[in-house]
Formats: sequence, structure tokens, C-alpha cells
Amino acid sequence: MVNTVPSLHVPLLLNNNGAWCWFQDERALIDPANNTMLVGSVAAPEGPGGAERGGNIEVAVLDLATGRSRVHVLHGRLESDDHNAPAILIRPDGRYVAMYAKHKTDNYSRWRISTRPHDASEWEPEQHFDWTELADGRGATYSNLHHLREEDRVYNFVRAINDDPTLMISDDHGSTWSYGGKLFTRPKIGYVNGYTRYVSNGTDRIDLITTDHHPRDFNNSIYHGYLQNDALHDAAGNVVSKPLTGSAGINQSVLTTVFEAGITLDGDVLTHGWTTDLRRQGNQLAAIVTCRANDVNGPLQREQMLDVDDHRLLYARFDGAGWELHPLAIAGPGLLPHEQDYTGLGAVDPNDLDRVYISTPVDPGTGATTPHYEIYRGTTADSGASWTWEAITEGSTVDNLRPMVVPGDPSVHALCWFRGSMTSSQAYQTEIMALISSPRG
Repeated sequence: MVNTVPSLHVPLLLNNNGAWCWFQDERALIDPANNTMLVGSVAAPEGPGGAERGGNIEVAVLDLATGRSRVHVLHGRLESDDHNAPAILIRPDGRYVAMYAKHKTDNYSRWRISTRPHDASEWEPEQHFDWTELADGRGATYSNLHHLREEDRVYNFVRAINDDPTLMISDDHGSTWSYGGKLFTRPKIGYVNGYTRYVSNGTDRIDLITTDHHPRDFNNSIYHGYLQNDALHDAAGNVVSKPLTGSAGINQSVLTTVFEAGITLDGDVLTHGWTTDLRRQGNQLAAIVTCRANDVNGPLQREQMLDVDDHRLLYARFDGAGWELHPLAIAGPGLLPHEQDYTGLGAVDPNDLDRVYISTPVDPGTGATTPHYEIYRGTTADSGASWTWEAITEGSTVDNLRPMVVPGDPSVHALCWFRGSMTSSQAYQTEIMALISSPRG
């Protein structure tokens, strides 16, 4: 069941030059203590500021009362690459931690801590963790920050050793860091191992979904597990790896399967899964998965790389006992010719698992194609079996990409995305937008 409700929205411009990848979190947070929203991104030389700004690691701060925003630079001209977007955490003392890394081009995880609580205008000097000996010089990528109150420990999940999901730990709220071990490992096929998304309950548990490898190199399934009490569990609660701290890593296929490569849904054979988003409410989880429909069932050969023209977004729901997988929307062809599994992506609302936002060049309500990627809001009353759609952007002259709903304050509903043109993860002319409303607005 689908229908489209027309609407008009007036977004705010947060940053006139910036983008992000989707394997860093939280890329954006609302700080209810000062009624602001922080959004991390990376500037590109194609945008305003040119080469002098390209590669800046930035945090835009929006005053939710006035609608005014200001951009602060964490590291000038680090590297022009959307993979380097910072993850942001609010410490118990109110100060911010921002962590970022290059895209496999050096061996450092970098971080800065704000000088004052609830104030992103000034930051202490940058520090770094050196992965060189641990990772054999293969580089580090991504940052994902999660604080568990019961342990009073902060975790940072990085792609590092053997290009596997690897963790750092801090017992002083991000001031200093140590190596924590590996989550997963297996013989590497192609580019990297395991694209992982994380979500925390903030108390004692971090859930994750992960792939086998990169979807262009392997026909990925997607698996779910969670970290708790220094152990990795499958969805049913069975311990599959303990202790977690210092672990050499396990094969992620021992976890619970959320998406099985080759599954048929609504008559379509779906392959090459990729993790897109994961959110949690209570004991329930919701995930968005990207995959190919009716395409080659195996690694692509070079001559096939331009023949990936039908991607799908799927919605997966975990009710505390098991996963249900449903079709969500058509995602269109590959966004970039050399990244055949890139799409406009989608996001689950962290305050309402029955609501999602997607970016696609195909209207999910009518099936009509559009000249550019537009943002749509979907709502479900039956845990994802059917959807009602509303257009958030319409008639755009540029693409609207990679939406995210910003967590941190359930009383504020904040949707962010970037719009413009993107030719690669290193070259884009995009600006960051936000739409702020009441929770049900």
C-alpha cells in the first residue's frame, strides 16, 4: 500500500560546503543542554572556499531557537574525502569529543575535545592514536563513538587491522585511548572486510549489523549481533565471542542473518547487501539495507561494472525475538559509475522506528522517475509491511542525498541531508541542509 501526500517545506542551510559517508556515527547530535545541533562533515575543493578549504573537517552548529548556524574547523585541509567525517559524542561533563580518520591513507585515529561544556567554538589540541604497528601500515578509516554508562567506558569502532572492524576503548571519556581488540576477521576478499553500523542503548549494550565484504567484491549477506558484558552475542543472546577486549576477531557469519544473499522478495532476487542504517527503541531495532535486484549473483567482472541499474532499499525490523524483512523502495541505478553499489541511501528515525527517510530518483508513491534524487518520508503502521509516502523535496535542480535524522532530543525532529552534485567520495559540490520540526511535524 502506497500513497503520496504533497507538502511544502523550507529547509535551513547549515553549511555551504560539506558531505559525509554513512559509516561514522553519530555524525550529528542535538545537545538539549543548550538547544543546539552539531553536524560533522568534510569540505571539498569544488565547493565554496576552493582548495584552501578542501579537506577541512568541520562541525556546523545550529541554534535551534534562532535558526542561525556557524561552522567550526576541527582540522584544516586534512583530506578531501567524505569518509573522513567526524563522529561526535557529548561527554558526561558536557564537553564534546570529535573523532575522525583519513580514508586508508595514513594510520591515525584523531580526536579533539571541546574546551568548554556545550560549546563547540574552541577545542583542545588534536591528539592521535597510531595504528601503524597494529595495522601493519594498512591505514585506518571511520570513527563510531558510543558511551555505555554502566561501564562508564567509551568505545570507538574503526576499520583498521586487516581492514576489519576494530575497536578502541577509553575509560576517561575520550581523553585517552587504548587498543581494544577486533570484532571480526576473515581472509580478505577484494577491498575490505565487513561494513558495520552500530547503535547503542547508552547503558549497557551496543547492537550492530555487518556485511561480509564490499558488495562489489562479494555477494554479501548481512548479520546482526550485540556487545554486552565484554562479549559478542548473536540476536538470540548466545555468546559467540568472549572476552571481547583483546579479541583476535571471529567470522561474522556466526551472527544472526538479517538479509541472506539470493533471497526472493516480491518476485525479485536480491543480492549484494550493504548496511545503510540501524536504530533502536526499547528492545526493538530497525535497519535499512541496500541491495541489487535481479542482478549478477556473485562478484562483478570488470565488464559488468556498468550493468548495475536496479537497487532496492529494504526495511528490517527486530521485535526482540526475530527479524522480519520487507521491501521499502526502489533506489535506482548506481549513484556513481565507479561505485556501482552507491545509492542515495536512507535513514530510520531514532525516535520513531515506524518512520524513515530515503533518497531516490524514483518516487516511492507513484513509481515515476525524477530528474534528480529527492527525499521522501515513509511511515508504516504494520512494522514495515506497507508504507505511506510524503515528498520532502520536490522539483529539485540538484540531487538530495544521504538523509539522516539527528538523535539527542526526542522533543526536536531534525532531518539533515546534503544537496548538489557528487562525482566521487573525493569530489563534490554539495551543501548541508536541515529541516527542523516538532516530533510529529
